[in-house]
Amino acid sequence: MPAKSAAQQKAAGAALSARRGETKVDELQGASKEMYDTMSEDELEKMASASRSDKPDHVDDS
Repeated sequence: MPAKSAAQQKAAGAALSARRGETKVDELQGASKEMYDTMSEDELEKMASASRSDKPDHVDDS
């Protein structure tokens, strides 16, 4: 499941970093904290790995 926006991809990257022990879980906020709690490392890696250049900054959820 690739990220739909640069913001979503950055949040997945932060959650992935915490999942790997590179950053503290306490430092996560908002979407990255939720992603950390609900997604596997493989899911986070897929979401965070794609190129960010073709994605909008944010996507409306509606």
